[in-house]
Amino acid sequence: MTRTRARARIRPFRLLVAVLVGLMLGTGALAVARALQPQRTTSVYDPPVLAGQQLWGACAGGFYARHGSTIVLTSTGHCTTEGTVAYDPDGITVRGVFGPAARDAACPYPGHRCAASDLNYLVVAEDRIPWGHLNVVDLGTAGYRVIPPGTRPLACADIAIGDQVEIDGRNVYRSGTVAEKGENLHPEDGDYFPCMVAASIHAETGDSGGAVLVRGIPAGVTSRSFGGWLGFTPLAEGLAELGLDLCTTPDCGLVPPVSDPTGTNH
Repeated sequence: MTRTRARARIRPFRLLVAVLVGLMLGTGALAVARALQPQRTTSVYDPPVLAGQQLWGACAGGFYARHGSTIVLTSTGHCTTEGTVAYDPDGITVRGVFGPAARDAACPYPGHRCAASDLNYLVVAEDRIPWGHLNVVDLGTAGYRVIPPGTRPLACADIAIGDQVEIDGRNVYRSGTVAEKGENLHPEDGDYFPCMVAASIHAETGDSGGAVLVRGIPAGVTSRSFGGWLGFTPLAEGLAELGLDLCTTPDCGLVPPVSDPTGTNH
């Protein structure tokens, strides 16, 4: 669950000295945004691709990845705790169980939790893995984006001011540009990240953990709102800290189980 944080800021930002708030802000603006949002025209797979879509509660899905031979879906470390079960909207069907959040044990700032990125992951339930589409991000009204084989996720150094940014957290597609980047360090924010990127995209409730594309490339995880602007942490560093490999092929280098007519996987 996203925590509200007052008056935290990215340093050495000049523009973003506004109040930092968490991404769970209320539902009024969300309802208006959805009412104005165009309808999607692409079909939904079964099971659906949740990369880029709403995942659980106010957490959004990021990118499919591998942890060894296990398929996971990235989200954010501040959204929920390890061991939390994520359900489909029916409240019955299990989507998976959340694993640990990225952490840097050698934290140089007492009183803070340090991490390379604000990342965690959902261990996807076997019957909810969208085999054949693990290299896909669903941006809703902006369509599906296929991650080409061998794509390298972007690190902080790969992201430049003015780069195009796209997100679809809370199932509302938005785009903008990178405005600033710097470390996230403030006494009133309990988390320290060496790199936080700000973009000219409105962010609010339910965006947390969502996939961030920069120049069309997997680049980050939605983490903060700075005066309403999107703040995200870089993807490459977070994946490395958690020992994850981004899925860039339809089955992520694994052999999907074979289903018999009774629906049983082998």
